Amino acid sequence: MLLTGPAAAKYLGDRSMSAHDAIPVSLAEIARIAGVGRAAVSNWRRRHDSFPTRIGGTDVSPQFSLAEVEGWLRDNGKLQDIGGRELLWPRFEALGSRNESGLAVAEAARRMRSSRARIVHPELSARARDLVAEAGKVGRAEGPRETFEFLLQRWLETHVRQLSTTPPQLATLMARIALAVRLAPADGNGGSSSGSGSGLALLDPACGTGHLAAAAAQEYDGPGLELLSCERDPALAALAAGRLDFVAEGRDVRARIATADALRDDPFAGTKADIALCNPPFNERDWGYEELATDQRWTHGLPPRTEPELAWVQHVLAHLKPGGAAVVVLPPAVASRRAGRRIRGSLLRTGALRAVVSLPPGSAQPHSVSLQLWVLRTAPDGFAAPPSQDALLVDASRFARPGTREPSPDWGSLGSFVLTALATLDRVGQEPPEGAVRIPLLDLLDDEVDVTPGRYTASTTEPTRKELAAAWGDFGAMLTDLAEHAQRLSALGFEAGAPGTTTTVGDLVKAGALTLRAGQQSPESAGPARGSVVPLLSVADLLHDGTPSGLLPTDSAQAVAKEGDVVVAGVTRAFKAWVHEGPPMALGAQLYTLEVDTAKLDAHFLAGCLRAPSNGRQAGTHASSSSRVDIRRLQVLQLPLEKQTVYAETFRRLRAFETLLATADGTGKGLVRDMSDRLATGGLVG
Repeated sequence: MLLTGPAAAKYLGDRSMSAHDAIPVSLAEIARIAGVGRAAVSNWRRRHDSFPTRIGGTDVSPQFSLAEVEGWLRDNGKLQDIGGRELLWPRFEALGSRNESGLAVAEAARRMRSSRARIVHPELSARARDLVAEAGKVGRAEGPRETFEFLLQRWLETHVRQLSTTPPQLATLMARIALAVRLAPADGNGGSSSGSGSGLALLDPACGTGHLAAAAAQEYDGPGLELLSCERDPALAALAAGRLDFVAEGRDVRARIATADALRDDPFAGTKADIALCNPPFNERDWGYEELATDQRWTHGLPPRTEPELAWVQHVLAHLKPGGAAVVVLPPAVASRRAGRRIRGSLLRTGALRAVVSLPPGSAQPHSVSLQLWVLRTAPDGFAAPPSQDALLVDASRFARPGTREPSPDWGSLGSFVLTALATLDRVGQEPPEGAVRIPLLDLLDDEVDVTPGRYTASTTEPTRKELAAAWGDFGAMLTDLAEHAQRLSALGFEAGAPGTTTTVGDLVKAGALTLRAGQQSPESAGPARGSVVPLLSVADLLHDGTPSGLLPTDSAQAVAKEGDVVVAGVTRAFKAWVHEGPPMALGAQLYTLEVDTAKLDAHFLAGCLRAPSNGRQAGTHASSSSRVDIRRLQVLQLPLEKQTVYAETFRRLRAFETLLATADGTGKGLVRDMSDRLATGGLVG
């Protein structure tokens, strides 16, 4: 529930403005509070002499008093649709200390669940305690879990340079891998670590704010789940506890979060788990090498001082039940560094290291690096030797979205490929998909023991003479079709004189010839959609291969393109328009569907007019490649329906020519590469 209208005014008016009148907020923060864009706030500042004066910052990045801004927004009717969450965050940020603000958010989570919850962190200041109480009220009014996740996300964004978190999509993929790879006991009784009956126990020894445990709880649908988490940072541990309390609410889930250094002071020593998920700290030299030299966990060898990641690998293995599985995020150097080759060799020989997956850059911090997932498993009861004599190496680094400013995986395609490859792990004789390969242990156990997937998955298969001939034949057929299209298109003539009369999409909507619907922001969670779902297309999908990568519950989709509707991408870098064919498809942000009144408009004619590059330039903002296109300003020729049909057929032919040209370009470049490789190896005949 949002606090709106009079309720919001009362919420603001009941507070003492002196309690936070010195809290500074930026223009961006004011925009969030008011639920508008930053440009609107800048406009208010120029147009209204009563807008609060700057109290700090610079001319480029001014800061204003939160109390004065709240008062001005309320007095000018700018807070009708605002909830208390946005008003809370600047006060948490103003606490200053990362630890105090994090602990305060965690305490607020407890207070949101119960107004009588006692403070468990006495070091919080009186100011922080007052804020916790206020946040508890807002959370109980607007939704405890949603309010906590909002505050947690803002806290993580504020301290992003000091923290490393596991993205929700990666956490979900890791949980799915572990649940799929583990070998359940034959009697079906996995048993939790506390011995309370059937169920599953999960360990995360470096849990951060609990992303991995939360993802596992979402993916596991069996009876009884015990989450064993450890984090040495008190603020992160408290936030993880708050998150997992919400996860466990109303379910058969028990969460235990310990504040400790799992390597130096293991709080779960002797405890065994069914699965383990871990995103450990990287490149930490001070991980306890001296004091842990004789630790019993190092069954594969004492990790070198420079290989702390291999200490975490052995730590999770020591906590697995027979047949248990672990998935660990590691930097790529761990797969090949000379110092760790003995431990890697032992992990392979004993069958503990079952698979290595190379991820695309951008999968997690550091975003510029292609991180790896190591899939580990302990031998089930009754096996004296490893169940197989090979390891699965999966190169998924190619599943990145092109055209984006920052590295970003195509999570839908990535997850499907990785899970498909790992499904062949224990199926003797079944070949994994292209990009994954089984490597015999004898080939891996050389002087380097390098388990980098890209070293083994690079394609070395040369096309046969027959395959090359077939490819040249296909290319020739494409050229013939291109020539036919070119001949027909070049024969078209255009009348000289003034251009035809046009109208706009906005006017067509007003006239009832079109129904315009805007798409919605893609959900952040990668968890499985429940009930009836529809494929979800995003702008990133268009820049990749045009295939929807998400799913959305049918009843929550704002814009669904049906067969015959015109779809328009309203962003400059991906501007296009086309007639949708096939089953219904939900649209993401900056995508629009136009339902056509067929008695007034031909859909292919409309799409052809809208698709013109000059049309997009005219309706765009021209600020950058990410600028939006104002769909309502796009121009459409005004023609009677019978003449639209003639134009529509020509637009179709032009689109077919464009598609064929792109296909021929890719085929031709592939032929050049293949022929170059063949020529470089010799054997040319006459």
